[in-house]
Amino acid sequence: QVQLVESGGGLVQAGGSLRLSCAASGRASSMGWFRQAPGKEREFVAVISWSGIYSDYADSVQGRFTISRDNAKNTVYLQMNSLKPDDTAVYYCAGSRANWAGRDLHEYHYWGQGTQVTVSS
Repeated sequence: QVQLVESGGGLVQAGGSLRLSCAASGRASSMGWFRQAPGKEREFVAVISWSGIYSDYADSVQGRFTISRDNAKNTVYLQMNSLKPDDTAVYYCAGSRANWAGRDLHEYHYWGQGTQVTVSS
């Protein structure tokens, strides 16, 4: 079982930036970020392959967010720029044993506890 621990959330003004980190206790192939706003379902944000070569983003964050990973540190990052109030949510790190888990949260086997991101207008 791989444990995931997120960090880096907080309160930021619209237009600002945050970087989330997710430290894993072991190896997970695909790593992704999801988010859940109050009253809404958990939604896909970004995913990256083990090699880091392949990545995918939700349309709502494309061009503003960047996912990356450092396999030597078993850590994945989510750099979030030009933040908007609509980005406010609990952000979850997820890991999968699949080489490419994609956008479906059911393809992920490991989940972190979440970190709150609040963007004020």
